[in-house]
Amino acid sequence: MIREQGFLRTEGDVNLTEGRKEWQRNHLSAEAFRLLEEDQAYFLQQSLSTPCLNVIGRSYDIYIEDIDGRKYMDFHGNSVHQVGYGNESVIRAIKEQLDILPFSPRRYTNKPAIELARKLVELAPGKLNKVLFAPGGTSAVSMALKLARKATGKFKTVSLWDSFHGASLDAISVGGEALFREGMGPLLPGSLHIMPYNSYRCFLGGSAESATKSLDYLEYVLERERDVGAIILEPIRCTDVQIPPKFYYERLRRICDEHGTLLIFDEIPTALGRTGKMFAFENYDILPDIVLLGKGLGGAVFPMAAMLVNDSLDVAEEIALGHFTHEKSSVGCAAALATLQYMEKYQLLERSRTLGVYMKSRLEEMKERFPVIGDVRGIGLLYGVELVKDRGTKEKALTEAEAVMYHCMEKGLSFKVSQGNVLTLAPPLVITDVQLEEAMDILEESIREVCGSLTGR
Repeated sequence: MIREQGFLRTEGDVNLTEGRKEWQRNHLSAEAFRLLEEDQAYFLQQSLSTPCLNVIGRSYDIYIEDIDGRKYMDFHGNSVHQVGYGNESVIRAIKEQLDILPFSPRRYTNKPAIELARKLVELAPGKLNKVLFAPGGTSAVSMALKLARKATGKFKTVSLWDSFHGASLDAISVGGEALFREGMGPLLPGSLHIMPYNSYRCFLGGSAESATKSLDYLEYVLERERDVGAIILEPIRCTDVQIPPKFYYERLRRICDEHGTLLIFDEIPTALGRTGKMFAFENYDILPDIVLLGKGLGGAVFPMAAMLVNDSLDVAEEIALGHFTHEKSSVGCAAALATLQYMEKYQLLERSRTLGVYMKSRLEEMKERFPVIGDVRGIGLLYGVELVKDRGTKEKALTEAEAVMYHCMEKGLSFKVSQGNVLTLAPPLVITDVQLEEAMDILEESIREVCGSLTGR
């Protein structure tokens, strides 16, 4: 946890810094300031959100455009924009469905819901053959926690410090970020936490030793906490891009099996091609008992989430796991189905892997050129560039990371900063070769401009 000037720098860049105010003074029009002031007058203030950075007027393809006509390649997008903004196939499916069945009440099903469920089951490996839908990722997390209790008869969970699983009270209980938990008082009983796989890297020789130590501790916990029903974690942490080694998950799966503990993967930001696979866990050749999807499932238009479970967990007939008003949203399901069909038609999984190779090569070249880059971590079209003042001490280059972000925005590239010093880059999967090359050029130029004193060049 990094705190600077009273700000917690974990999930994303802070919205109250002097750097942000200076960028606004230099780039926003009087009309933008007027609208931001009105926005702030009505909306509750909260970290990462209100007050806002700018006023967006349009979004299309890989771009967001502010009301003054400046456009930015969006490498953030809240992880919803795999198929880009305003995707014609998604918009067409939504418009058609609005004319046929704009809302489907509970107790009834509809064709789009059935077709989407069938499609997800066909895409998912193993016995992930049962589905529930929800209006958002946090709701899907809640359903998974309830199902784990029902299926195992155990109420405790194990999750990781620094993880994020949503902002509701039950989700922040299993989540591990102080930004959401601090000052909230008693949280969900039975929410246990262990260290992430790489927590010991400052004390051990490498991430392999650290991952082993983390799993050793997990076994220690499970041997003493007999009523742990589930372990929930992000297979690949999206915000600062943490990618555990393959053996970590192979052993984790064995540990869960040995202790009768369900393995829940929260892939809400990382599924649907972000890592080059439809599901992030497919990079590890293991199967979870439950996997959660969201964000990009609605095609960057409609809020949609899903829970896929092993069919042996179909054990909650007499209780309600979700029962949401928009559970089987006909419009949302049409959007999600069109998203998946578009991804298949235009081979976006393969494109994510191919462009990811180029992105990695460019970022690794920058790392060799600029000592301020302490680490580059990535898979598919998801990369984290960690900026440090010194590679030996790994002191975080907080001010520099924020400045690089604003320099990039001046040149038309938007992304977020996680953990205070990690430039998190998640472009839409529909990005072209030329657009990605332009984005990498902007990033390289901005690092050179901001960090010259730390690079010697």
